[in-house]
Amino acid sequence: MYDAYLDIETTGLSCQYADITVIGIYLVNGKDSRRVQLVGKEVTKGNHLEAVNGVQTIYTYNGSRFDLPFIHGSLGIDLETCAVHHDLMYDCWRHNLRGGFKSVEQQLGIPRRLQGIGGLEAVMLWWRYQ
Repeated sequence: MYDAYLDIETTGLSCQYADITVIGIYLVNGKDSRRVQLVGKEVTKGNHLEAVNGVQTIYTYNGSRFDLPFIHGSLGIDLETCAVHHDLMYDCWRHNLRGGFKSVEQQLGIPRRLQGIGGLEAVMLWWRYQ
């Protein structure tokens, strides 16, 4: 059984008006790990279900309010019926780590290779890629 760390990128905040552009999943089973990235046309119900097959726990940051509802609305997949979901944002809040994911990384001293790219830039880069 694997644990999965999941994050999505989208063209907006509502699954009614926006699309998922990337689903990133980091799968871990003891010392064994692998990364799955579904990009653009690869973002399908079948591909996503295949990627999380055998996953015991899905970890997200703010996933209970964004990632999981967006995936459910866009792809029709209720991930909480496939695996246990654990939203790390609430663990961070209990330890007085507030703000978005990037802010929490900074508070913990976790460096990012790519600086200065936020949600708006990600959407603009996606449209340029298209």
